[in-house]
Amino acid sequence: MKALVVSATPEPQSFIASMADLSVRVLEEQGYQVAHSNLYEMGWNPVASANDFGDRKDPDYLTYALEQRHGVEGGTIAPDISAELQKLMDADLLVLNFPIYWFSVPAILKGWLDRVIVSGLCYGGRRFYDQGGLSGKRALVAATLGGRPHMFGPESIHGPIETMLRPLLQGTLAYTGMNVIEPFFGWHVPYIQPEERAQILDDYAVCLKSLDERQLLEFPSMADFSRDLHPLKPNLTETA
Repeated sequence: MKALVVSATPEPQSFIASMADLSVRVLEEQGYQVAHSNLYEMGWNPVASANDFGDRKDPDYLTYALEQRHGVEGGTIAPDISAELQKLMDADLLVLNFPIYWFSVPAILKGWLDRVIVSGLCYGGRRFYDQGGLSGKRALVAATLGGRPHMFGPESIHGPIETMLRPLLQGTLAYTGMNVIEPFFGWHVPYIQPEERAQILDDYAVCLKSLDERQLLEFPSMADFSRDLHPLKPNLTETA
């Protein structure tokens, strides 16, 4: 089994850095062959641009997704994208470690998602959700935030955290076919004591060791929709 850990933190001594190191160590102990993309350490370029393509299908007008397809098919996509894409395609499990910024991911991680999850290979046409190009892979989001658990939920001030992260959990990971494991969160991390941080790491290690037992989030199935993506309704039978 292979895993790809993608981490995004500007501080090498941060709690997220500790989580990413733990991801690598525990997964290796579980028998995974692990690749770690530390985006800040790599100096990852988050900006999607025409520079990502060595050869353009349409040199006069940039349609990024279409050029992704052309670049992958022709082997002319930028080398940094190609290297990360190979790691992603090889992986059975994708782990994302990051601090939550503004109800979302850090810009450098958003840029990794934008540039690496390429159109054509990872999704496209009707190839999404359970028919996506990354179908069969699993994804775990393990993030930190300053908020407390009581701030998130159906009746809480911010609403459910899964709703807050819907663009990532559904719009990116599930959309491309991955099975999305129930996320793990380190709550209130900037404000808690060292022993509380140590407990979060212990809990995260348990999470990593029991991924097969962790719930999968539910998302649409293409079998429930028509060819033109209208919802299929159950057949109604008349009763006497």
